[in-house]
Parts: sequence; structure tokens; C-alpha cells
Amino acid sequence: MKLAISGKGGVGKTTLAALLAQAYADAGQQVLAVDADPSPCLAGALAFPDDLRAQLHPIVEMEELIAERTGAQPGTMGGFFTLNPRVDDIPERFSVLHRGVRLLEMGAVEMGGSGCICPESAMLKTLFTHLLFRKDDVLILDMYAGVEHLGRATVDFVDALIIVVEPTRRSMGTAVQIQQLAQDIGLTRLWLVGNKVRSADDAAFLQTNHLHIPILGLFPMDDGVAEADRLGTAVYDTVPALQEETKRMIGRLESGD
Repeated sequence: MKLAISGKGGVGKTTLAALLAQAYADAGQQVLAVDADPSPCLAGALAFPDDLRAQLHPIVEMEELIAERTGAQPGTMGGFFTLNPRVDDIPERFSVLHRGVRLLEMGAVEMGGSGCICPESAMLKTLFTHLLFRKDDVLILDMYAGVEHLGRATVDFVDALIIVVEPTRRSMGTAVQIQQLAQDIGLTRLWLVGNKVRSADDAAFLQTNHLHIPILGLFPMDDGVAEADRLGTAVYDTVPALQEETKRMIGRLESGD
């Protein structure tokens, strides 16, 4: 199972990524979780110990590695560099393992309107492609608000793009943009997950504004999420209601229903 998770900043996509990763790991699956956000925080949501978190560094910030593999210094534009650098050793070499979840931080390249043709972009795109071709039981991609790392050559290897939304018009507006980006590259296997649902009205809003995308599940608003963050514990352990809903979502994903 290979899942990409996207959504507007702050809606809870990292929380969902952590919940899915730990639930799959507890079910005995081999899990690789990839934090592709410019400000990585998946390690915190999974409650990785400090000593392991200290070993994590976003691949996009590893200038010596990028220069070695691409033949050009990060930050340079134009010129000659390798578009398909070697990346096969990176997942094991630069990841850390805790409670059955292997975690890799990738980071993201800040792109302008015309995109980025640069060594670090080539490195990340090649790495994403490699990850999607790997034979891990489960791959969880915690992405930025978009699908820029996925391309037409890789969409067939993504089992689903999950868009996390809140019951607000702004959040749904971002979901529309993500849906369009996904359709542009031919990615049609989409699900919505509603988060921070406070009432029946919130649930109804999501049910009636779901952009013709099936709803995978709804997470209730729960103060335990913030408490887990304060205590440095995994939300998977701290909020039983979210754990149970995540297991139900996995059942739907596995059945294709």
C-alpha cells in the first residue's frame, strides 16, 4: 500500500500520516513513512525519541550528498548535472526506526512559478520515484499542500492520494486545487478525510461538499491531540477514538470500498 497525504497547512495531515503509519506497523506491516514537508514534524507526531530525531536531517539540506550524486552544488540553476542520481541507498542510510516505523525526512524545494530545475529538485524527484517502486509493504508520504513530487510516470504506483480537510470553505478550496493538480497528472484514486469535526453540522458540511471524492473517514475534534503534542507522546496512543477510526480507514483502503 502506497499512500500520499496532502492538504492545507494545519489541517492535520501529519497527524493522519502518523496514525496510519503506526496502525500499519502495529498490524505487523513493514512501514516507511516519508516526511516531505518543508518543516518536518512527523517524527514528533510519532513520538520518536530525541536521540533518534537528532539523527534525522532533510535530504534536501544535505548539500555534500546532493553535490556528490548530481555533480552540481545545490542552489545552482542551469548548467549540467545528473537528472537521475543514485538514490537506492538513501532510505536505509538516512532513516531511523522506532516501534516498527522507519522514518525518512526529505524536505521540499521552494519552487517559483516556473518550477525548479536544480540539483536538489532532481535529487528529490528521483528519490520519490525510487520510493514508489520499492517493495515495502506500506509507504506513507506526508506531503506539502500539493502533488509536485508525483508525476505521470509514478501515479500508477500510488494506491491513493488522501486529502485532509477541515469543515471550512478555505480548507475545501485548497482541496479543490489539490484535486485539480492530481487530475492533471492522471491521479484519480482520491479520498477525503475530514478532521476537527465538532458537530453533526460539520459532518454534514463535509458530506455535502466532498467534490465527488469519497470520504474515507471523519476525525472528531479532540483535545487529546494537543495534549499529545505537549507531552511529546504519540497521538496514536493518546487518543483512542482516532486510533479506532484510523483502523477503520485502513480496512476501507485495503478492501477498496
